[in-house]
Amino acid sequence: MKKTVYIRFTIILLIIGFMLSVQYNTVQNPETRDTRDIWAIRQELSKETETHSELLSEVYVLDQTILKYGNMVNESAEFALKDTVEQLKKDIGLVEYTGPGLTINVEPSLESIALGQPVEGISPDLLIRLINEINRFKAKDLEVDGKRIIYSSPIRDVNGKTTVNNIPVRNAPFTINIGTSTFEDAQKMYNQLEASTIGDDFYIDNLKLMIGEPKRKITISPYDQAVNNEFLKEVPEGKS
Repeated sequence: MKKTVYIRFTIILLIIGFMLSVQYNTVQNPETRDTRDIWAIRQELSKETETHSELLSEVYVLDQTILKYGNMVNESAEFALKDTVEQLKKDIGLVEYTGPGLTINVEPSLESIALGQPVEGISPDLLIRLINEINRFKAKDLEVDGKRIIYSSPIRDVNGKTTVNNIPVRNAPFTINIGTSTFEDAQKMYNQLEASTIGDDFYIDNLKLMIGEPKRKITISPYDQAVNNEFLKEVPEGKS
């Protein structure tokens, strides 16, 4: 009889101990909750939705390209190759761009003019920061002071002058033209650049950014120098 009581008492103590350990663990490691408000969550969801939409658009374009090339190859391999080359030239920046976009004027600050300070040229670092900011907002084509920016465009200091494509950039004022895929993208870029703090960096260097209203049609000149293709090799005719 006593043995049975001891067994029951032991089982009860084990159950109580288990419950206490579970409760202690819950107190020490409470469930992590998302404390963001509904608006922050909606903004995050909006960003993810926009990214998903962009990916779907890119997939659609690639699918259409594959379909088009498949049809072209059946009809004419030479025509398909020429079409591919022309598209690559557009993507790289070797042809003139005409389409939606906006213009930025880089001017001396009013304070520097009022104080009679000499107009200094833009530094390479500041120009690169501006271009990175523009590209962050999905620019399609870009031209700085009449110099087309492509994947290999060098921006550096040469004898105290900032150069693009090894050509000096004029002291302010000068113009930056930006091409976008759609007029809506140009409007978004305008709003984003207006809200950006990049203008403060220019103000420190006695320069001012004047961001023009989006336009449905701007023209950007083509890249007019030799393209570096040191990693590309021509396949001799007859070989594949």
